[in-house]
Amino acid sequence: MRRVNGLAIVGRTLTCGGAVEKRLAQAALMSTCSSSSLNSHIFSQKLADRLGLSRPSLVRRVAGTMLFSVAASSLAQDALAKEKPRSEKFLPKEVVLYQYEACPFCNKVKAFLDYYNIPYKIVEVNPISKKEIKWSDYKKVPILKVDGEQMVDSSDIIDKLFHRINPDSSIPDGEEKKWREWVDNHLVHVLSPNIYRSTSEALESFDYITTQGNFSFTERLVAKYAGAAAMYFVSKKLKKKHNITDERAALYEAAETWVDALNGRHYLAGGSKPNLADLAVFGVLRPIRYLTSGKDMVEHTRIGEWYGRMENAVGESARIKE
Repeated sequence: MRRVNGLAIVGRTLTCGGAVEKRLAQAALMSTCSSSSLNSHIFSQKLADRLGLSRPSLVRRVAGTMLFSVAASSLAQDALAKEKPRSEKFLPKEVVLYQYEACPFCNKVKAFLDYYNIPYKIVEVNPISKKEIKWSDYKKVPILKVDGEQMVDSSDIIDKLFHRINPDSSIPDGEEKKWREWVDNHLVHVLSPNIYRSTSEALESFDYITTQGNFSFTERLVAKYAGAAAMYFVSKKLKKKHNITDERAALYEAAETWVDALNGRHYLAGGSKPNLADLAVFGVLRPIRYLTSGKDMVEHTRIGEWYGRMENAVGESARIKE
């Protein structure tokens, strides 16, 4: 009750229109919070699951993690799906992603970079001051700088990178384009009402943001409680705006819709490799996978098997640690 009452008090404070809180709410609107660190030892951990061996928890901040059990032969085959950049014409010297850690659109770009093994640096943008992107006329994230060239808008960034990796190929159309648009126009809008569905889930989400984001000590405190309160109330407005009556039902329906689109295929295009639509769905779901909403989604829908394949296909992060 103390947490709930505390959020209610902060919520009433937000109605007074504090500038910091408003900017937090605006920044958090783009997020689906909490990306888990599952980039190492994926193969061995899942193989251990398959063999019924015990292992330590994979997630530090979110308890009760569940991994998918798949055959060792399937894991080995999926691991081969991770690609390298196929064009010698695209060998950038420096790639820098300006992001919010929990932003679904930023995570779409990271999924692409990780899959194609394009090394990149991260600049975490402070959602309050945005001082890290004051140099840009574009005031949203993600912003990607490739050897000094600015790219904006997640789908446009991916299209440009895909063309540079595949200079003789056109941007995929048809089914692939349809489902990439579905991600941007539908799937991302289902996420916020779910991860901020309750006060406890809102705090769970912002607990991660405040430890990963670019915050001072004071901003961290404000972000955790004011941000969680703001997004709890904002999520109710988003729920109404997007005609969502039951948050979990909408999330489960979206997951099942994607599995139906796969129609029994390992990936949308068939074959052994994911396409841009697979990467888009995986990218926006990756931040929520080990939150309560993401665990519920895997438990109550058929998406788990595909998600497990995607974890192996995307593989290790290509991020350059500084």
